[in-house]
Amino acid sequence: MTTFVDRVELHVAAGNGGHGCASVHREKFKPLGGPDGGNGGRGGDVILTVDQSVTTLLDYHHSPHRKATNGKPGEGGNRSGKDGQDLVLPVPDGTVVLDGAGNVLADLVGHGTSYVAAQGGRGGLGNAALASARRKAPGFALLGEPGDLQDIHLELKTVADVALVGYPSAGKSSLISVLSAAKPKIADYPFTTLVPNLGVVTAGSTVYTVADVPGLIPGASQGKGLGLEFLRHVERCSVLVHVLDTATLESERDPLSDLDVIEAELSEYGGLDRRPRIVVLNKIDVPDGKDLAEMVRPDLEARGYRVFEVSAVAHMGLRELSFALAELVAGARAARPKEEATRIVIRPKAVDDAGFTVTREEDVFRVRGEKPERWVRQTDFNNDEAVGYLADRLNRLGVEERLMKAGARHGDGVAIGPEDNAVVFDWEPSMSAGAEMLGRRGEDHRFEEPRPAAQRRRDREAERDDAQQEFDGFEPF
Repeated sequence: MTTFVDRVELHVAAGNGGHGCASVHREKFKPLGGPDGGNGGRGGDVILTVDQSVTTLLDYHHSPHRKATNGKPGEGGNRSGKDGQDLVLPVPDGTVVLDGAGNVLADLVGHGTSYVAAQGGRGGLGNAALASARRKAPGFALLGEPGDLQDIHLELKTVADVALVGYPSAGKSSLISVLSAAKPKIADYPFTTLVPNLGVVTAGSTVYTVADVPGLIPGASQGKGLGLEFLRHVERCSVLVHVLDTATLESERDPLSDLDVIEAELSEYGGLDRRPRIVVLNKIDVPDGKDLAEMVRPDLEARGYRVFEVSAVAHMGLRELSFALAELVAGARAARPKEEATRIVIRPKAVDDAGFTVTREEDVFRVRGEKPERWVRQTDFNNDEAVGYLADRLNRLGVEERLMKAGARHGDGVAIGPEDNAVVFDWEPSMSAGAEMLGRRGEDHRFEEPRPAAQRRRDREAERDDAQQEFDGFEPF
């Protein structure tokens, strides 16, 4: 049964924003209570957060679809809807977030580091928030925006100081088991290590972690064996340790050729050339292994490697090795740039930035921009007044003026939004974008038809004026 997963595809969906409410206050003896529709709640975000207690992506392998909760709609009485709850997904330290094209979106290192993978939709405004001096009682509200939908890939790159690399059955698992308290599987057949193992080593005042990577073979960087699946776990390590088997039973193998093969695979994978290296000649407790180690040691030192002869079984040479690794790790840590606190960078938009573009395509003029597209998503096209409000906003933004400058004429097609999800209409200069079937720009039919109470008041005033005129024209005897 699979217990370790270091690469998954995750489908995340943020919560949708709640719709705004169109409501009018009704109370006895208050016939003109005014609009009191509340705003919709914000949809929940999907957030990836580093949790030190999580070591694998197994949960997301079995359940790759995750969704945050939606915001609640607004209600009458100026009651706003409840915000959706954020969905926090714990991931291991060293998780890399990529998009479908393989571009890195975030590199999550350090406990508590987080990344918003999907942004929740904002809630729609209720008619109380839309009221103005001109539109005193809006009969519409804005719709909530849909939350983001993202397909992302998570890759785990083990965060360790030292990586043990070498052929299968070279003794890496045995070595990490005696250097630390790790208990990896150890057996006398190849590929006993199927997942990276981590161990913590204390050498004097230095504490560092060691990763045991599954065995590499020729062609590992191209996907042969298990090497390609786990070479990414070597990328974050500061020191590489070549564990060479001096007691191998394969006649065509020897420590020098093994080293050349592993170095070639590391070079082919890329990005590991400058890491300091140490060579460990393992299994010197075997007589032939001891003799072979003494033979190849001068050649290895001539290549510039520091060489240590050890035996994981007999616990020989381990102290010297652990302190040498501690020295290299301490040097690597000292050479790292000082970590700075996370800074929030604010990039305000230019004052004259309209925030949208108009481009001429084969059969339509396409309007793209955050504001126009968001306004279209928030509009209820079944409501004439809502469409008129959208038309007013687009006109104030300058969309109609920009269309005229781009050469749009009466009857030309205009699309607002991306190709796969756009509002398309036939444009007329006197009509609002997206509202040609529902009314002229800024129309509000309730403005054309006065309220009954207002009409009765005007009738009474007209009657008084007529009576006054008759009185003024009356001549006494």
